Amino acid sequence: MTTASSADTPAVVAEARTEPRGRRFTAGPALAHPRYVGGKLAGAAVSLFAVLVTSFFLFRIIPGDPVRTMTHGRQVSAEQLVALRSQFGLDLPLWQQFTHYCGGALTGDLGTSYQFHAPVGSLIAEKLPATLLLTGTAVVLYSALGIWLGTRSAWRSGGLGDRFHTGLALTLWSVPSFWLGLLLVITFSVGTGPVPGLFPTGGMASGDTSGFAYVLDVAHHMVLPVLTLVAVQYAQTLLVMRSSLLDEMGGDYLTTARAKGLRDAAVRRRHAVPNALLPTVTMLFINLGHVAAGSILVETVFSWPGLGGLFYQALSVPDLPLVQGLFVVFAGAMIVMNLLADLLYPLLDPRVGR
Repeated sequence: MTTASSADTPAVVAEARTEPRGRRFTAGPALAHPRYVGGKLAGAAVSLFAVLVTSFFLFRIIPGDPVRTMTHGRQVSAEQLVALRSQFGLDLPLWQQFTHYCGGALTGDLGTSYQFHAPVGSLIAEKLPATLLLTGTAVVLYSALGIWLGTRSAWRSGGLGDRFHTGLALTLWSVPSFWLGLLLVITFSVGTGPVPGLFPTGGMASGDTSGFAYVLDVAHHMVLPVLTLVAVQYAQTLLVMRSSLLDEMGGDYLTTARAKGLRDAAVRRRHAVPNALLPTVTMLFINLGHVAAGSILVETVFSWPGLGGLFYQALSVPDLPLVQGLFVVFAGAMIVMNLLADLLYPLLDPRVGR
């Protein structure tokens, strides 16, 4: 006959059973979590430097002479061209241009636009609210829609609703956003057949309204571009959430929850969905990073006065300081959002970072 050890006493067993799930994985050095945070911060700093290097050299391989493009159609002497190149620093060696660019970027000075003759930072700040309004609204809508439909599809996997939503999501995810935008403009703005033109063809407002009427006017202009972004992007959230929840549905903890008498809806809401959210959280933060970038193609199709349209205008010159500045803002927003997601992980799952 064996003798029960002190570790098998009822009090100890009860304590082990009631111990929070994440605490079993916290053994290790006391500085493990600060080391995790420090590593993520260092990685973000290296990524930002790589963005500066890429933004400087990448756009200098674009064909074209910015000075000649700016003076196109005007009588300009060779001396004036030389003076313009000197004014914009284009006559300096490449390494010296790069050091000036990095020094200015680190102090918040992104240079002066060639075509607008204004600070790049001011131009970005002027267009940013329109982009945040458009893409921010779309991100909220397609994230909520994708999580809700993805949860429903996974929980009733193989059913008619799951097959319909998955098939529709895969179809819309494969559709180019600019093509869908043009199709919506033709159908609901210009009008086709019995369908009249219900929405504006472009822009953010009509320009002759104020107060609450202005708010309604902006909302009216937002319908088609937001619908375009939601239709294309919600599919990704749905598919990721569905896949993640399917992986969790075979877990023993769900069987235990059902054995305790919990309703199916409570098991899904309180146990399965929270554990399936980690991959979706990463994607949500990436989508938040896209809020700053907006959608260049969609903003161009609908003539939306945001950063996407500004980026398209800058590429057509090419306006190097403006293109570089926008690229840094777009990529920097993605890096910051990924960093926030990494720092949020330990709060959602204590095993991360230990």
